Amino acid sequence: MERLKRSGLAGELSAEFLGTMILILFGCGVVAQVVAGGVLTDPPGGLGNHDSIAWAWGLGVTLGVYVAGRLSGAHLNPAVTLALAAFKDFPWRKVAPYSVAQLAGAFVAALLVRWNYTEALAAADPGHTIKTQTVFSTLPANGNTALPVHEWGAFRDQVIGTAILVLLIFAVTDLLNTPPGANLGPFVVGLIVVAIGMAFGTNAGYAINPARDLGPRLASFLTGYGGAWRDQYGNLYFWVPIVGPFVGGLVGAFFYKGFITRFLPSAEPEPEGTLPLPPEK
Repeated sequence: MERLKRSGLAGELSAEFLGTMILILFGCGVVAQVVAGGVLTDPPGGLGNHDSIAWAWGLGVTLGVYVAGRLSGAHLNPAVTLALAAFKDFPWRKVAPYSVAQLAGAFVAALLVRWNYTEALAAADPGHTIKTQTVFSTLPANGNTALPVHEWGAFRDQVIGTAILVLLIFAVTDLLNTPPGANLGPFVVGLIVVAIGMAFGTNAGYAINPARDLGPRLASFLTGYGGAWRDQYGNLYFWVPIVGPFVGGLVGAFFYKGFITRFLPSAEPEPEGTLPLPPEK
């Protein structure tokens, strides 16, 4: 405990950086494999599909939480950090440093994916266009012009998806509710992300995390994707997966606090010298 106390904010930020980096390595890595590598197989699409993407993102979250959980609580997401500050007494002074560490981890991870998949990306999309931009950042309807989802439809989607994410994170980490036992919390949080990806992945690619989108978007822009800030219609889109998750995270936390927390029993210490009372039948 003394060692953990001495680590202070530096240790927490280090954990957020590395945990988010692990998340993005698996997340952007699987999309690069499916989108860029899959184009080159015969027949095309031989290296995965939407389900493999959803599972890898979820497992990336699980592994990132196991990496960072002890030191920082493994937020790995500025929208989660903001919601915890607004509704769970997380220190406001740490919100900006945590968010910067998360963004930096996502940026570095995306650079590694970009470097590692250099040949595949160049072969599949020599001009580094919208065709493979989804490897790094999200687009309305995943770049599909046949589905007429634009900025505000994607914004709605991000609010809803992130609200679900944060509400469920609050639920599975609430010791007064029914949290997972045996250190299975990170695995369950990963399953939440898998479920969101499988149910809410069509309209906006389920970024549900400002750092997850902005960090890789910046990395792709600096390495040849000149149109990284715009969507397939040429509209400025980068703000949607930033603002939408922040709003959605607060909405989800509000609903959990209003509909669940206020009805849970309070955590009151037992009087000294007494045994804990057995649960009521």
